[in-house]
Amino acid sequence: MEEVESAEELLAKQQRKEKKDLQAKIQTMKNAVPKNDKKRRKQLTEDIAKLETELDQKHENELKHLQNTSSVEEVSNALESVSLANNDEKTDPSKPSRTSKAQKKRDKKAALEKEREVRIAEAEVENLSGSRHQEGLKLRQKLVEKHLQIREISSDGHCMYRAVEDQLTERSTTLSLKELRAQTAQYMRSHADDFLPFLTDPNSGDMYTADEFEKYCNDVADTAAWGGQLELKALSQVLQLPIEVIQAESPSIIIGEDYDKPPITLIYMRHAYGLGEHYNSVEPLKDLANEEEG
Repeated sequence: MEEVESAEELLAKQQRKEKKDLQAKIQTMKNAVPKNDKKRRKQLTEDIAKLETELDQKHENELKHLQNTSSVEEVSNALESVSLANNDEKTDPSKPSRTSKAQKKRDKKAALEKEREVRIAEAEVENLSGSRHQEGLKLRQKLVEKHLQIREISSDGHCMYRAVEDQLTERSTTLSLKELRAQTAQYMRSHADDFLPFLTDPNSGDMYTADEFEKYCNDVADTAAWGGQLELKALSQVLQLPIEVIQAESPSIIIGEDYDKPPITLIYMRHAYGLGEHYNSVEPLKDLANEEEG
């Protein structure tokens, strides 16, 4: 008797098919536009990004609807039922006691495949409703509107400074990670009154002492201490440039608005990695014509 698939399995299967169909449609769209027609290829790049975003949003809405009518618990129950059914087959005395080795292998393979499908369904439900996926989806929608995409920066404690370094390279300005950290620390030391009120002891709540502030600045200069809004404020002054920070849940922040120049742009991600907060850089949304010529 054929086993009935759970709602999660059916949805996961349907969504995989829709993703596959979209990729086929995208390929057809690419083939229909000549590679030397850069204007149409640029528009095609934006159209493809919108189609992918719309499909992600559709899948997210479907999952939310499913979770309102059934729980992920049902998937676990389905997995448990498979396991119980396998045990029953082994112990039911009404069934023939002798089963060929080949049949046993087929039964075991079928049971494992069923369990695998259920686990995939569980994982897809968790991933698509997870914080990291939701954040990525919202950022992607914001960036497409600006004709931008994320440029990944390594997560090593230096991510904010590396993202700034990457943005400066695009402007033919060369400042190394070490120089950026050193100049940030020096600016903070020489403008202590602008930063000290925002630095407090997490245990006592008291504002940093002079010695504690000096240690903080030394860490900025010489260690992989994570950088945040205070350091961005100092960097904006050092570089004499506005710095735009795009984030998923809130409007973009502009630091150093007094500088009448195009800002450098960073992406702030709260759920990007297991360790938590992270900064990435951005780059222009890739033009298909230039990408394929390359």
